[in-house]
Amino acid sequence: MNIELQHGGGVKPFCSKAFSLVDKIAKILFKDFRLLRQYGTKNLKSLSALVPDVLLPLKKMAQKTLAFTLAETLIVMGVIGIVSALTLPNLNSSTGDKEKVAKVKKIYQNLTDAFDRAQAVYGPFDQWFVNDTTEAQKSKRAGERITEFMKVSKDCGLEQNKGCFTSGWPKALNGDDMIDIDNNSSFYKIITADGTSVAFYTMGTVIAVHVDIDGPNKGPYTSGKDVFEFANRDAGGNRVNAIYPYGIDFTFADLLGNLKSDGYCAATWIINYDNMDYLKCPDKLSETVTTCK
Repeated sequence: MNIELQHGGGVKPFCSKAFSLVDKIAKILFKDFRLLRQYGTKNLKSLSALVPDVLLPLKKMAQKTLAFTLAETLIVMGVIGIVSALTLPNLNSSTGDKEKVAKVKKIYQNLTDAFDRAQAVYGPFDQWFVNDTTEAQKSKRAGERITEFMKVSKDCGLEQNKGCFTSGWPKALNGDDMIDIDNNSSFYKIITADGTSVAFYTMGTVIAVHVDIDGPNKGPYTSGKDVFEFANRDAGGNRVNAIYPYGIDFTFADLLGNLKSDGYCAATWIINYDNMDYLKCPDKLSETVTTCK
């Protein structure tokens, strides 16, 4: 049975008009995610951020239609609240992942550029350590030469607990403890101008670069979520005078297996597939399916 309510100029079907308005609002809110891209997660903290873009079109619509009763208005608001509660968290999560992907790509590009420029000035990386005998000395030399060509806001060098990294043990995706970088005098540590923590560790002619894209004392401090690894090993597994995401030489099966365990190879997945869906649907992913969508 269709419910009808009296409007000032006549009688109109209640349900039909209410849901017609909901349909128009939904199109305004969610079509092509334009509002999400406009505001971003920093400002899109509640539905209130959408008020200007929602109410202005509704005002124009209202001028062309009859007035609504209080009951109709409350139902429409309730539907909007339910739809928003179900949809906005997913949209925020997706945008958050995109921001992290962009940060990983940015620091990878910065590291690659700085590494190449340092070699142009000081010669091949594997020839930098003629007079160095300890891991700390090699890490210091590599860190100083590479960061010379990076924008650095804080240089902690080899000193311990100076605030360039979160204090304590970062976690692997499976919950295992990784190495305590902040409290280790063999790691050369900096914070970049955009707040990213970077640590260089050199053993022989092997360099490992650990990155926390959230910076010190922020985020989960977990490999594959905000902590990522890079090294001078190419897709063939060879030690080279260049920086690549750690795990670039893994087969797809090994890469996916790693992402289901400790997550050290997450940067390789992000660079190759432009997402962090290994955190959302790892069992769905395969060589032909590299996204949850």
